[in-house]
Amino acid sequence: MSVSVRGCGAGRRRVAVLAALLSAVVVFGGGCQRSESDDVAGTPQTANATWLDAGMLLSPGDLGAAWREGDAPAGSPPWPWEQSSCPHYRGGDYPARSYRQSAVERFYRPADGSSPAHHVVERFAPGWAERNVEDVRRVLVRCADYRMLGSHISFTVVDQHYRAGAGMLIRGRIEHEDRPATVTYFVVLKRGEVVSTFSLPDPGSRAALDSVAARAAARLG
Repeated sequence: MSVSVRGCGAGRRRVAVLAALLSAVVVFGGGCQRSESDDVAGTPQTANATWLDAGMLLSPGDLGAAWREGDAPAGSPPWPWEQSSCPHYRGGDYPARSYRQSAVERFYRPADGSSPAHHVVERFAPGWAERNVEDVRRVLVRCADYRMLGSHISFTVVDQHYRAGAGMLIRGRIEHEDRPATVTYFVVLKRGEVVSTFSLPDPGSRAALDSVAARAAARLG
């Protein structure tokens, strides 16, 4: 999930992780090579297969019959809450991301071409998963409301203790000048030193969202 927009060739923009929310504002482009600045400091770039199993990620079928797996950029996923487009965001204020040991991600595309979904699972050094959740909370306070590319972006914490305290439920909203607002939900789940974060365009009901969250929790073991 990152709302930073990085150049990658003339006229091209790339959204790292919060693509599900920001696809309504910018173009998500593939084919770019990540620079060292795109990755979290201290993250082993070849450790994914050893440290985390892709089975911890939601399958497209977990989201529904109309979903398909999309292409993911090469390299280790950025920290989900990196938001360099937010004027109050400073990467050095969130130390937990430097203690991330590995991460895997998956993108999902609906058959009708509407907004995508995304899932990233991260493993942290002992004691740092909880610190990571605290860092997420700080980002949500500092970047609760700002403007980007002519649109108004906001985040609201719907449930601080989602799933009996095991996670957090966040609503992201983009108000556009020329079309209806876009709403995406984000679910953060923690189990031990592993943190799961997925984003999903508004499914239309809390029951549908809770169902996907339950599947994500089950995949953490």
